[in-house]
Amino acid sequence: MMFVRTLDEVRREGRELRLLDGAARSARLLTAADGLGFSLHDVGIEAGAEVTLWYKNHWEPNYIVSGAGTVEDLTTGERWPLGPGSLYTVGPTDRHRVTVTETLHVVSVFSPSIMGDERHDADGSYPPTGPVPAGRERMFVKSVGEMRAAGREKIVAGGSARTVRMLLAEDGIGVTICDVTLAAGNRNELWYKHHWEANYILEGEGDVTDLTTGERWPLEPGTMYCVGPEDRHAMHAVTELHLLSVFCPALAGDEMHDADGALASSGPVPPGPPGDG
Repeated sequence: MMFVRTLDEVRREGRELRLLDGAARSARLLTAADGLGFSLHDVGIEAGAEVTLWYKNHWEPNYIVSGAGTVEDLTTGERWPLGPGSLYTVGPTDRHRVTVTETLHVVSVFSPSIMGDERHDADGSYPPTGPVPAGRERMFVKSVGEMRAAGREKIVAGGSARTVRMLLAEDGIGVTICDVTLAAGNRNELWYKHHWEANYILEGEGDVTDLTTGERWPLEPGTMYCVGPEDRHAMHAVTELHLLSVFCPALAGDEMHDADGALASSGPVPPGPPGDG
């Protein structure tokens, strides 16, 4: 069944860790125990930090919510600026350095999922937690603006939402990441029969309702709701809502919602939380 978590709850449960000699915090909202096929973390990295990382055993897409800095590929020397709407993705071959000029707020996704208690080793990596997706040859960076200009923004859910599909099946990471906006007053009914979807609210207010049980939860920044194959649900945007949506399995990118509010099957569906379905 669908479930909802908030950043405050995760912090109260002791699931926010201080990492990288105190320069970063990571609130682990989704972990391997949830069975969605990926982890999702709310991360902060302090201004002035310079951290070197190497995720030998994972792919990690990172969406920049706010702040500024750079990421550098330490093998090639290529460097990219980071700002709101940037998505940088690193994998097993990518020793990289993140330099922070203005405190970064990041939503970080790991594929495969991590357990939730990991800390970086001397190389800046985490222990293996499962098969690593094939991915691309090297790290890459995209932005919402670039993807919009490339025609990757779609009007979906009966016209109620705009989505920029930033990471697709062709990227080989195992997940799709979308930057989604719903206009104030819009309401949609959805049913992701063939996917798990985690939605993390970045801006705005609204609510989400489980159409089977009638249970309703408020949505605000720092709230995550997760829905899967059993979960007919309705979303309502009280104000304009801006959220980050993660699908597993990954989407091809051209999918549109059918009459039930579903997207076409795109691969094996993760099992979901223990006891679900």
